[in-house]
Amino acid sequence: YTKMASAIRAVDSGAGVLCLYGNYGGDKMNFQQAIEDCEFDDIRCRSVLACDDVASSPRETAEKRRGVAGILYAYKCAGAAAGQMRSLDEVAAVAEKAVANTRTMGVALTPCIVPEAGRPTFAIADDEIEIGMGIHGEKGITVEKMMTADRISEILMEKLLADLPLEAGDEVSVLVNGLGGTPAEELFIVYRRVAQILGERGVKIFMPHVGEFATSMEMAGLSVTLFKLDGELKELLRAPASTPFYTNANK
Repeated sequence: YTKMASAIRAVDSGAGVLCLYGNYGGDKMNFQQAIEDCEFDDIRCRSVLACDDVASSPRETAEKRRGVAGILYAYKCAGAAAGQMRSLDEVAAVAEKAVANTRTMGVALTPCIVPEAGRPTFAIADDEIEIGMGIHGEKGITVEKMMTADRISEILMEKLLADLPLEAGDEVSVLVNGLGGTPAEELFIVYRRVAQILGERGVKIFMPHVGEFATSMEMAGLSVTLFKLDGELKELLRAPASTPFYTNANK
């Protein structure tokens, strides 16, 4: 937690610090301890947890869900709000709304090897896929025989749309995120089918994101995120951003 506390102190400019991170036990414990240390030094902090992974817990207990690639949207919108010099509470409210409007589900074709463990996080045959795995290589919810990219897209979208109902005229941003070992061409094949499914429902797509944003070592696979937009979130998403990690100049 000392590194987290050091980071909070480094970025504080007097207006407070938003800590935005995934819903994992270790992260929560360490951030809470770091926040307590920093607040002792009169640095005001707010925490917002991403919990967008629909595979990790049912809708009734959505607060238990893991944070995965969809946290990208919360980072982007909260960062844009901070750039507008909004207060800490206002920036935290934007992050909370972004999290509430985000759903993600992934599929893996291979496991990954965490360096410290030195072995695959799970076993999967060459002709199988793991649906619903976590960003750290956690096992998914079902193992299925290999299928086409279109069928994978349809399965993921069925789960996402059941959890985030969308109506004709609604607007979303779509994130097709590569997990580390999937070529960009294959990600765009999935995006094509996702866009078709949304188009059939009369749902508009704004600023799609296709690429590697939240990888899991060398894992072959991808995740699909739906981010439901309103006027405020749309404005914050399209606000210019240029960083070593993320730029939207070509979105």
